Amino acid sequence: MIDTTPSFGDATCPAVALPTLLGIDIGGTGCKLAALRGDAILWTVKRGYRTPSALDLVNAIRHGLGGREADFSAVGLCVPGILDDRRERVALSVNVPALMDIPLHELVSRALGHAPAAMHVVNDSIASGYDIFATRKLAGRLLVLAIGTGVGAAVLDDGIILKVDDDSPGHVGQFDVSLEGTRVIGPDGGAGSLEGYIGAAALRQRYGSDPASKLRPDHPPLRALARAIRICHAMYRPHHIVLAGGLGIRLGGVLGALRQRIEKDLTRVARPGWTLSCGDSDFHAASGAARWAARLAP
Repeated sequence: MIDTTPSFGDATCPAVALPTLLGIDIGGTGCKLAALRGDAILWTVKRGYRTPSALDLVNAIRHGLGGREADFSAVGLCVPGILDDRRERVALSVNVPALMDIPLHELVSRALGHAPAAMHVVNDSIASGYDIFATRKLAGRLLVLAIGTGVGAAVLDDGIILKVDDDSPGHVGQFDVSLEGTRVIGPDGGAGSLEGYIGAAALRQRYGSDPASKLRPDHPPLRALARAIRICHAMYRPHHIVLAGGLGIRLGGVLGALRQRIEKDLTRVARPGWTLSCGDSDFHAASGAARWAARLAP
């Protein structure tokens, strides 16, 4: 580490060592880890799995660490689903059912080999949103749609999250965006849900592998996404919309056409000058979880 001791006049101020933070993002098809020191990302890693058990999740984190430094000042853990009232367990996770009712602190402790000094649990969409806010310095209201195994959302006002249900702004993935002639049932059993059109399972069934390269603006998944974003304009009135998640960050090629579909006869409630962009990292949620842990540290 470089000694960056600053000098002011005759006084010398000793450098303050920045804490090392770990972010863990548990998703439907894999676990991602990111270690940060200050704003600098030290390393990132991903471990894949299929229909994981609780032990698979522990091993994915442990193997992701791969013997790296495990003495973290704090750990940020982001999980998909609805947390219990004490934020200690996942009460409902449609896309990673193995997470349900596991003590999350115990899960991380087993993976690290010891109890973390501090641990903060955050929704995966909120973690992605916070990372994008922190790195892009976007002013005003930011809506992040995390599109991967499922579809989650985060709404932040200059970094402060909008809470409707727990930490989330509501369940955008379960919006009924039914398209005429294309009936779907989402993973949660809801008719016409956005996840039923553009969640990973629906895309695999329709396109097989690499759906991002095969999606076109007139295809049902993107028509459904455009409809959901139009609803979000009326509900949240965002200044900025960012598509994140494993699929969202790969939709740059259709972004212009998607915007045109959103804008056609869009409600005048929508804020003028709103922006639409894609995230740029598969590790937004993991990095955001680490940043979230730093934000909450005493």
